[in-house]
Amino acid sequence: MQPLLAVSGLQKVYEGSGRRVEAVRDLTFTIEPGELVCLVGPSGCGKTTLLKCVAGLLTPTGGEVLLEGRRVSGPPPGMAVVFQEYGRSLFPWMRVRENVELPLKQKSPLSRARRRELVAEALESVGLADAAGAYPWQLSGGMQQRVAIARALAYEPGVLLMDEPFAAVDAQTRADLEDLVRRLWRERGMTILFVTHDIDEAVYLGERVLVLSASPTVVQEQLKIDLPAERDQLHTRVAPRFAELRTHVYEQIQAAKRGS
Repeated sequence: MQPLLAVSGLQKVYEGSGRRVEAVRDLTFTIEPGELVCLVGPSGCGKTTLLKCVAGLLTPTGGEVLLEGRRVSGPPPGMAVVFQEYGRSLFPWMRVRENVELPLKQKSPLSRARRRELVAEALESVGLADAAGAYPWQLSGGMQQRVAIARALAYEPGVLLMDEPFAAVDAQTRADLEDLVRRLWRERGMTILFVTHDIDEAVYLGERVLVLSASPTVVQEQLKIDLPAERDQLHTRVAPRFAELRTHVYEQIQAAKRGS
């Protein structure tokens, strides 16, 4: 059985103004259907560049990305992305329901009634059923990011990419959103690739963690997270095994920074 997502020998070089910057050198990994995989690494190691290549938003300089055995050469129809800067991804002049519905207008064949149904289901899933008529600027940062997640869910993706989506929210909201992602992943059976700079978040969320090296980036280690499937903020984070896994990932990232 082939993996759902396969990244093979991926390289990305930026060139311009007489400069050549190799952001990603040789990334190879696979993700199986229904996995929740977290990507973590030193700051500036090319995590976002990698995600944009996987999403078909950037063309790799070398290597390839395969989704269900087909080469990704543009945004695949069965994939959705949640970006870090929710304030820039939501249109302030549109109400919440309109923001969530917008991508569905490009997905055919979907009737207007079916689009409304998907929007209502997605907003209900993220606890925002009562906010459908509000504008994004009337909501808190955490609620705006829930709208961005709802928009991705309404699209019914097989693969969900998340690029440091909770970096701009406070700690309490972040914890709530982490639990939301775990719940939606279990309920919907999606495959999720979650990019984060937060080691604790990677260990808490992931079934597997990919540790990237410093730029130019390669996969330094792939670590299976053998924590219980049922996790919560109170008990999981104080478990001895959580501390062991977190320490191991931290040591790997420090080694990456040193180039060892």
